[in-house]
Amino acid sequence: MLKRTGLKVVSILVGLTIALLCFEVGATAWLTLRDGKYTPSAKLFTQNTNTFVQSAARESGCRYGDTLFPHPYLAFVHSRGQPCSLPGVNNIGLFGEDFPDQRRTDRYVVLLTGGSVAAQLGQMQPKPAPRYLEEELNKKYVSPNGKPFLVLNGGDGAWKQPQQTILFSLYAEFVDAVITLDGYNEQHMIQPGVVSRFELPGNNFLDANPLAAQNGFGEVVVSWMAGRVAAWIQSSFLENSHGAYLLVEGMSQLTTKTDPTTAKLFWEMMKLPKDIYDDPSKLMTRQIAQYRKYIRIMDMTARHYNVKSMFFLQPVPAVDKSLTEEEKRATPDMAYGQRYIRIVHDLEALNEGGIAVRSLLDIYANVKETIYADSIHAYQAPNGESPGYRIMAARMARDMAEGWGLKAKQ
Repeated sequence: MLKRTGLKVVSILVGLTIALLCFEVGATAWLTLRDGKYTPSAKLFTQNTNTFVQSAARESGCRYGDTLFPHPYLAFVHSRGQPCSLPGVNNIGLFGEDFPDQRRTDRYVVLLTGGSVAAQLGQMQPKPAPRYLEEELNKKYVSPNGKPFLVLNGGDGAWKQPQQTILFSLYAEFVDAVITLDGYNEQHMIQPGVVSRFELPGNNFLDANPLAAQNGFGEVVVSWMAGRVAAWIQSSFLENSHGAYLLVEGMSQLTTKTDPTTAKLFWEMMKLPKDIYDDPSKLMTRQIAQYRKYIRIMDMTARHYNVKSMFFLQPVPAVDKSLTEEEKRATPDMAYGQRYIRIVHDLEALNEGGIAVRSLLDIYANVKETIYADSIHAYQAPNGESPGYRIMAARMARDMAEGWGLKAKQ
């Protein structure tokens, strides 16, 4: 009897093993035919994300969307003290030092705000990971009040104007200076085919507010549970399985479907008038005007609170960088280059009115080495070190010193 039971168990295990092997072979063949080439499964898991998202998912052990938390004014930030929270999240759901509720007298506080590049420049990782801009300022310059510089990290993935303006409005009286580092996320809203207002938040808004995209709490729970399974697969030995990738892809499609009536309301709220989005010239003029408006609002707010300000337009792979072969593979979309140059030039015209706008387009022009890890982010080592962000910080600190009259350290 025991022998027969043992044989049954063995036969079942053998059958399951054969079935799984067949599924793996079939999944590999299907994905190869679908994509027209063979791609390792580990690469498939990361091909539709950037290094910012990959890093957050790796550190949390969850899908990136599950690290997010809704904010009443900023659209989305990150959760703190929850199962999928990231390390180093501060009191307002961003990274690094807590935001103050009064002006500090022991530091000269600079608020750095923007998208994921700003977040990485400010540093997402806890200390001792380098604070590029803060270190550069403290190393080379004396602050206006003689105290050490503190750079508050006010950037986050997929942020774009007016999130920077809103954040500064909330904390303007508590900081000594504000700088923005943006442009790439904003340019997505300044291209032919866009039908939404410049203010459309990134898709992270729907991840942090699932009821805006899904039909009730039941679907939210199902999505969360599927996310845990997907995250576990991606962080386990199964990341080397094409069958596992196909399973995660299927779960993703199942749990990201939006309820037509709920999602329709969201998109209608964000839609431009038809006469604007049907005319590429009108569209570009309108969206750039909105971009300029938010910079002006930040500048006026800064002047009112006696806060220094400067607005930096970030470098992009499509302009002024001789890309290495590695960078070319990581940045397939280069078509936006000329449009981005026009946006930068239009924003630089604000200098004529006394608003300090600075372009960083040329900072990697003479750099032959690989800087970009993907379509916009600079490479960072596991310890947080990054030659690209060091170069960026040095240029920004120099521009701030020249524009604000900072004294150089002897």
